Amino acid sequence: MSQLAVPPSPFYAHLSRLRFIKRWGLMRNAVEEDVAQHSWEVAVLAHALAVISRDVLGNDVDPNAVATRALFHDATEAITGDLPTPVKYSPAMRHATQHLEGEVCSEMLQLLPAALLPAIRSAMDHHEWPDHEARLVKSADRLAAWLKCRAELRYGNQEFEQAAQQVRAKMDEHMTPELRYFLDTFGPAFELTLDSLMQGE
Repeated sequence: MSQLAVPPSPFYAHLSRLRFIKRWGLMRNAVEEDVAQHSWEVAVLAHALAVISRDVLGNDVDPNAVATRALFHDATEAITGDLPTPVKYSPAMRHATQHLEGEVCSEMLQLLPAALLPAIRSAMDHHEWPDHEARLVKSADRLAAWLKCRAELRYGNQEFEQAAQQVRAKMDEHMTPELRYFLDTFGPAFELTLDSLMQGE
């Protein structure tokens, strides 16, 4: 037996199942979205915000670290499923859901080989995130949700009208220079059709 051999771990098998967990479960969706897809989108957006923060605004931030944390930001939903926003952030449930997510995070991390635990914990455990990186990931998470709502509205699905307004209000309440730059520079193109994008309009 190889000296590198360790007991089998189901950690990454759990993560692979994020593709089966649908988001916006209380809403009628024109195009369904799963947690794996959402995590990738948030990682791309968080990386963009971090690059803007570093290269435009001159802040000391590592875009790769931010993107990695964004990839894992909903990892516990492999066990809990996606808790709808009205439930997750209701006054009665906020503390309970935060406690549940913390407990599930700890249990999932314990599935890892000891040598991998520190690196994955720093990516997955929100308590280990530096504040400025956590803010970038949260901004990216809201941005991804707003872009989803805007897309649903373009598909004629008015079910997302109120959600779009609520998410945008949160974005405006917590507006950052990075998010403002992204919206001004890249936001308009999200409203275009594929033909317009290809034509550079």
